[in-house]
Amino acid sequence: MAGTAAAGWRRPQRVSMQEHMAIDVNPGPIQPIPLISDYFPHFYPFAEPARGAPDPHPAVSPASSAPQPQPDPEPEGDSDDSATLGTLEFTLLFDADNSTLHCTAHRAKGLKPPASGSLDTYVKANLLPGASKASQLRTRTVRGTRGPVWEETLTYHGFTHQDAGRKTLRLCVCEDPGLRPRRRRVPPLGELRVPLRRLVPNRARSFSVCLEKRRLTKRPERLDTSRGMSLYEEVAEVAGEERGRILLSLCYSSQRGGLLVGVLRCAHLAPMDANGYSDPFVRLFLHPNVGKKTKYKTSVRKKTLNPEFHEEFFYAGLREELAQKTLLVSVWDYDLGPANDFIGGVQLSGRAGGERQRHWRECLGHSDHRLELWHPLDGSAPLQLSD
Repeated sequence: MAGTAAAGWRRPQRVSMQEHMAIDVNPGPIQPIPLISDYFPHFYPFAEPARGAPDPHPAVSPASSAPQPQPDPEPEGDSDDSATLGTLEFTLLFDADNSTLHCTAHRAKGLKPPASGSLDTYVKANLLPGASKASQLRTRTVRGTRGPVWEETLTYHGFTHQDAGRKTLRLCVCEDPGLRPRRRRVPPLGELRVPLRRLVPNRARSFSVCLEKRRLTKRPERLDTSRGMSLYEEVAEVAGEERGRILLSLCYSSQRGGLLVGVLRCAHLAPMDANGYSDPFVRLFLHPNVGKKTKYKTSVRKKTLNPEFHEEFFYAGLREELAQKTLLVSVWDYDLGPANDFIGGVQLSGRAGGERQRHWRECLGHSDHRLELWHPLDGSAPLQLSD
């Protein structure tokens, strides 16, 4: 009986690891791997569509191709869908002949009320990269509606083809706190970003784009944290060496026998004061000094980064003499006391490069012909500029 039981019991058959893997791992038909964008449809990259293929996304994307930082959680607990924040309608025009960018804010639709319940709103524009206050423009405030109509044009002067190729326009719909105590770091109701490289010069283009939540970035450690400040701030995207630009007009007057230099305006100057602005003025110096009047200074414009001067100065001399000289132009921030802060400068001469040389030679080569040109400011201050 025991022998029969022993004969009836069989050791379980062993399956090798290779056979086990061959049986269990076969997945059948291969399924496509889901993309990360399938889980986060409101974060889509700004990509150029393939030639001949339809563009899967609008021409303007509120999000850039850079990795998206994680936003702070919203206390209201509402949906993250960007469509719930409303849409903004606006028109852009790059006037290449006058070096200006015009942004016309038309209207917003379906704005989401903030925690305060108020809907007194305006549109704020910034050019990025760049110092935020230097390029900040805003519309008037429209009160008490989820569909405000502004129909107001914001104009950036000194906007060049180089700017169009590398800059982005950020538009924010913001709450106006009015007489209420201003809260610290009030977030906008929504924002969007327009890469300006797609604009065709001298051709207006209209947009209607969904607003998204503001983009945040981690604050650099050198700014802060020992004082208990927040670790996050709105993206600044400041270009470190941008000091602004100046619009100069040059004309050799045959009647007066000398050079007329017009200081018209500056744009996007670097802020030098603690309030985020500057009190700019411009100095002119014709080098070398031969005993005649060679130094001039404009009036001071208070608390602005986009000053208008429209002042003109005269340098007597023959064209052949002036062609051997250098015009040193510098922009300063006026301060009480002996020292002013240098913002930036530019040198025009026949030995300069690029547009600075062309501007100088063309004005001296044609009498009674006024030529206006924008020049970027650099950080090198000749000794003569500080005299």
